[in-house]
Amino acid sequence: MAPPENSRVLRFTGHAYFRQRLVLAVLAARPVRIDQIRTDDAEPGIRDFEAGFLRLLEKVTNGSTVEINYTGTSVYLRPGIIYGGPVTHECGLSRSVGYYLEWLVLLAPFAKQELVLTLRGVTSGLGDLGVDTLRTVTLPHLTLFLPLESVSMLSSALELRITKRGEPPKGGGEVHFRSPVINALRAINFVDPGRIRRIRGIASSVRVSPQMSNRMIDAARGVLNRYIPDLYLFSDVYRGDESGRSPGYGLSLVATSTTGALHAAEAVSTPGSAPEDVGTHAAWLLLDAIRTGGGIDRSHQPMALTLMALGPEDVARCRFGPLTPQAIQCLRDLRDALGVVFKIRRVEESDQLLLSCVGVGFRGFRSVS
Repeated sequence: MAPPENSRVLRFTGHAYFRQRLVLAVLAARPVRIDQIRTDDAEPGIRDFEAGFLRLLEKVTNGSTVEINYTGTSVYLRPGIIYGGPVTHECGLSRSVGYYLEWLVLLAPFAKQELVLTLRGVTSGLGDLGVDTLRTVTLPHLTLFLPLESVSMLSSALELRITKRGEPPKGGGEVHFRSPVINALRAINFVDPGRIRRIRGIASSVRVSPQMSNRMIDAARGVLNRYIPDLYLFSDVYRGDESGRSPGYGLSLVATSTTGALHAAEAVSTPGSAPEDVGTHAAWLLLDAIRTGGGIDRSHQPMALTLMALGPEDVARCRFGPLTPQAIQCLRDLRDALGVVFKIRRVEESDQLLLSCVGVGFRGFRSVS
């Protein structure tokens, strides 16, 4: 006899970790209720970007039900199956496309059919992962968990293509994301972070002089050349119809270790900032990310923990740097949603941690059709 639905409903309070909790509810196939959303704010309730994320979840699933109370301070989601297919979504201007795509990539591989997603809006900035980091760091992190026997085929089908860049405040960017469909993940054993062997970077600029990109590159080189000899930064200049509606520039950096560990950093222009400030800031952020160590980029810790929990009913192990507050909360939410508990052990003579768990053996919806 199945338990009553009320006993299966996940219950949370507050607006923090909104996307994480909704996505975990979809993966766990459990209803979720989030109450007390900004009840003490002058403007209580969910924001437009949170409502947009709910609409996007409705588009990529089939049979989902969303209920929002009159004040917007309570949200109820009864998730359907992850369906996929062609989806187009307008992301608005409050948050960048990274806000929507960062957690959606965890649903895409398990869809009933291949997800082909078009997102329009701001492509970098606003406190979210930029599209260059999503393409060069987020997707490679996902491939770590793909089945070994088909990793080359699946990773080649995993794609994020930038057709238009859109800087804040007016956006105008467009990206296309495509994900292959898999039946199950593999359990990883990533305990050796290795040593940093190279750094790559993309200096992008739209509706400004191409010299802005060169100045960012020169400033970043001035910091990084002292540490890493294998350094290559290239300029990506967008003009005309591909350059969105607002001027701007930014630098995305990724460091790769001898064992394939990735660490990322990015910085974007703000009113009054010089290209040299952006380049220097990104370089120092990357060095700080490298210093924390581990096999997983710190901004991708919740993603890696979730994929470990979804893996086969076998032990998955991975080495992390100091856990971020987002990762710590993700551990709690994974326990509540999936019943997965992690074992945490400190690596001797370091601040790094070795986390392990037994996955739930999650299988994609194509495998149950």
